[in-house]
Amino acid sequence: MEHITLLLAIVIVTALVFDFTNGFHDTANAMATTISTGALKPKTAVAMSAVLNLVGAFLSVEVAKTISSGIVTEDGITPEVIFAALVGAILWNLMTWLIGLPSSSSHALMGGLIGATIASVGIGGVNGGTVVTKVLIPAIAAPLVAGIAAFLASRLTYRIGRNADEKATAKGYRAGQITSAGLVSLAHGTNDAQKTMGIITLALVAGGVLSPGSNPPMWVILAAGLAIALGTYLGGWRIIRTMGKGLTDLQPQQGFAAQTSAASVILASSNLGFSLSTTHSCSGAVMGAGLGRKGGVVRWSTATRMFVAWGLTLPAAGLVAAGSEFVTKQGDWGVAAVAAFLIGACVAIWFVSRRQVVDHTNVNDVAGDAEPAGVVTAAIAAVSPPPAGTPTQDRKTTIPAQPHAADSEEPATQPATV
Repeated sequence: MEHITLLLAIVIVTALVFDFTNGFHDTANAMATTISTGALKPKTAVAMSAVLNLVGAFLSVEVAKTISSGIVTEDGITPEVIFAALVGAILWNLMTWLIGLPSSSSHALMGGLIGATIASVGIGGVNGGTVVTKVLIPAIAAPLVAGIAAFLASRLTYRIGRNADEKATAKGYRAGQITSAGLVSLAHGTNDAQKTMGIITLALVAGGVLSPGSNPPMWVILAAGLAIALGTYLGGWRIIRTMGKGLTDLQPQQGFAAQTSAASVILASSNLGFSLSTTHSCSGAVMGAGLGRKGGVVRWSTATRMFVAWGLTLPAAGLVAAGSEFVTKQGDWGVAAVAAFLIGACVAIWFVSRRQVVDHTNVNDVAGDAEPAGVVTAAIAAVSPPPAGTPTQDRKTTIPAQPHAADSEEPATQPATV
């Protein structure tokens, strides 16, 4: 019994480490556009997001119940399985953070849990119907729905404000953007913090501390909320740079449309118990808003790398988790070996990240060579001619100005630059 208690403690600590990585990995979902448009200073933005993530963790437990009793069967699941699942999820989070790619922490956790369960008890331990309806279908639908909503919302905001005073409009949309960013942070807490609550609850059930089907205890909710809030406050600056500047250049109108659309999708999914990826929703909304401004540019090479990462998340985390589960089944030395491997890998990734530091002082810098407009962007720009006599404006970044960048619905205010 002493061994089980120690193992459970290791699993709970590892789950909170995952929650911490989830916080700094997904800060970009709520605050990247707000930071890139200059609506909030970087440190202020992440502090605001951290507080609202904590508040959101207390609003619902539906997603936690999906994780703890929906994705895999509770029978035959041991603390070792959950530990292995968390190892796969944490390492995937850190690897994608290192290269600055927005990927789904949610799907990393799902993939790790599925891979470790299959390695432990076989494919029968996975509830395939739940995986399809509450994980895979939302993964495809969320970015499409959020992207279409953000595209239409951006078009509408430019249409409504085409005759308004430009300075007053920009100031108003920045205020709206701050509000919508807070809503995304709140939604992120209701969805992503619950995933860790669910995995800890599953571990407690597996260890015999809770009965099957139990809701997360209050101390689990509080611990998960604090862990994700702390990670959020530290800021995942690499991914914030990619989301805010790497995908497209956003103006306050577009930032407001993107964040409002993403928050609506995330909150709706939380109430339905869907374990939705906030990364998928927010990334889709950013790209939709980028296309919503006539002549707007979406950098499709960055988007393509992001899509590839999305497709690899479930299998990659699952394979690492399955390998970890094979080792942990060997006994105490196996658990110790996997724990040592996890710690060593985390330290190594951290040292590699120090070679090129990205923080709040340079998060809005655009690195690398300029990318020309992709096929979709060029096609949209081609049917959106600028008004007569309006010159193309220099964007003052390393990304060159695109043809037809101006439009009668686009105010003269340019995207925030450093």
